[in-house]
Amino acid sequence: MRDRIGCRAAERRVSSKSYRLGRAAPRTRRPMNEYEVTYILRPSLEEAEVEERANAIGEIVKSQGGEVSGIERLGKKRLAYEIKDVREGNYVVMQFKSQPGVSKELERQLKLHDDVLRALVVRLDAKMLTHMAALAAAAPPAPPASA
Repeated sequence: MRDRIGCRAAERRVSSKSYRLGRAAPRTRRPMNEYEVTYILRPSLEEAEVEERANAIGEIVKSQGGEVSGIERLGKKRLAYEIKDVREGNYVVMQFKSQPGVSKELERQLKLHDDVLRALVVRLDAKMLTHMAALAAAAPPAPPASA
């Protein structure tokens, strides 16, 4: 019993000065990870509504301290199987940087959203980022818009 009490006293002596002063120790910021989320919205939504929902979901990330790299709307596509009696959906892909907790919160928010049929959040590793950069560099330039 004495050993346990003695160890606890030693731990208290070794603890940081801020702890003894009643202040919390400073938290170190984790590096931001790169993520990609793909989600399917209901097909009954108009194009303006899809744009509005995509921007609202981007705002969820921004409000949590993340930064949105890009939002790509892939349009209405046929699903491989029915989800909630629906055969089509509006696909949206968003890339963002954030802390790990933000991706969990985004996933939770997407599950609660009525217009989202499915969502998948993936953390992008260095290998995938270099592959995506190579694809972007190899992509042919967009044709000039005719007036």
